[in-house]
Amino acid sequence: QVQLVESGGGLVQAGDSLRLSCAVSGRTITQDSMGWFRQAPGKERAFVAAISWNAGSTYYADSVKGRFTISRDNAKNTVFLQMNSLKPEDTAVYYCARRGYGGRYDLSNQYDYWGQGTQVTVSS
Repeated sequence: QVQLVESGGGLVQAGDSLRLSCAVSGRTITQDSMGWFRQAPGKERAFVAAISWNAGSTYYADSVKGRFTISRDNAKNTVFLQMNSLKPEDTAVYYCARRGYGGRYDLSNQYDYWGQGTQVTVSS
């Protein structure tokens, strides 16, 4: 059984940083592209960032470009999201997912395994 477990969320102030982790068990992700999405209250789940299997390519939503960095450690079967210069509008539940299909990186329907999410709250 494939499981994705996010951690690292919390309550921070605007301008602070957080590093989210996504530990995967049940399969190796060495050949998998991975992504992060987020869902704010009352809003649809939105793409944040994605990374190719070998970290050769990364993709970001315009709203986080230059502030967030996605990375991975295949030896640890873990994906990370470094979030700097956090803003109140970054407040959301953040989800890690495995890209199981070959379509666009920013579409949630291209991902087949999802974690339970971790809450990030940024106060002003």
